[in-house]
Amino acid sequence: MKRLPVLFILLTVMIDAMGIGLIVPVMPDLIQDVGGGTLAQAALWGGILSTTFAVMQFVFGPVVGGLSDRFGRRPVLLVALLVMALDYVLMAVAGALWLLLLGRVIGGITAATQSTATAYMADVSPPERRAANFGLVGAAFGAGFVLGPLLGGVLAEYGTRAPFWTAAGLAAGNALFGWMVLKETVTGDRVRPFSWRRSNPLGALRSLGRLPGVTRLLLVYFIYYVGFAVYPAVWAYFAKAQFDWSPATIGVSLGLFGAMMAVIQGGLIRPVLSLLGERGTVVAGHLTNIVAFGFLAVTTSGPWALALTPIAAIGGIIPPALQGMMSVRVAEDAQGELQGALTSASALAMILSPLVMTYTFARFTDNQAPVFLPGAPFALAGLLTVLGLFALLASPRRQNTPRTPEA
Repeated sequence: MKRLPVLFILLTVMIDAMGIGLIVPVMPDLIQDVGGGTLAQAALWGGILSTTFAVMQFVFGPVVGGLSDRFGRRPVLLVALLVMALDYVLMAVAGALWLLLLGRVIGGITAATQSTATAYMADVSPPERRAANFGLVGAAFGAGFVLGPLLGGVLAEYGTRAPFWTAAGLAAGNALFGWMVLKETVTGDRVRPFSWRRSNPLGALRSLGRLPGVTRLLLVYFIYYVGFAVYPAVWAYFAKAQFDWSPATIGVSLGLFGAMMAVIQGGLIRPVLSLLGERGTVVAGHLTNIVAFGFLAVTTSGPWALALTPIAAIGGIIPPALQGMMSVRVAEDAQGELQGALTSASALAMILSPLVMTYTFARFTDNQAPVFLPGAPFALAGLLTVLGLFALLASPRRQNTPRTPEA
């Protein structure tokens, strides 16, 4: 692989992740500033904005991926970055809630380019190295997840609009970098006609589901993200109710989790793949998640929960290994469609999971709860992970020998 184009791809994924976390620290104050009312009302609006963002990612993931199969990765990525920069400018000057909502609509569409970025990695990676290189994409996302909130908190000292201007500058600067270094990979027989039937999210999932061995893997991928979403959905509430942690401690714990995810997906996954192969790696990730979720469901010790963070993050080996398993099951001219469908699957999980997990938390922490159990959402996530493991073990096997992946 050529280093600079890959660096651009990783920066694009990292900026996508940073753009989400970068603005989180200022959203409550910003929403109140533009007419969101009380803090409670601002929180409701914040939920609407987050859900809107996830819905747009779900709907447009396959569309953007399909467009990149037809017109190329380069134009799709560069145009999306430029639109993303303009979107952050819009939010930086927005004086009304409807403008913030419009900004999240546009932002969700442009963030759907993660499917195109991952498809580019598939284009430049031989089949036996794809899972490991997908791990680099996951590591870049994890790094953005860590850096975004930290940088957003620092920039908030300069006003509620400062993080948006910074995010706009990052997106525009990366677009310029990509214009200089990114080479097109969709040429010749890799070009695929665009199809609206395949490029709507449900159509894309159905289309891929007809491929041998892919249906169950898609289900496993979806279940993983439903369980994984318990962390952003309820962690802050859980930590406050169970450990009485301060917001600063909660932020540090989330940053530590993101950092460990980046380290594991960027480094640990390579020796694990070499030792266990892709299928064995996914099994190991599920077993680790079951242990972590089970412990968090019942622990009352904050220090032990913090110490468990590295173990909980090991589950991050699951997505790149699953992506590698599915990538070799689809044609080379359908890699963008595959990654688009996976983006939609994870976005759909991020839409549904917070509703289920927050309801479960509320049900087991209110005054009428049958038993006070703030960790109930983690128990549910553990049960879902067991279901995902059974679905994986029931999926058809391919030849999947351990190998030594290279960058």
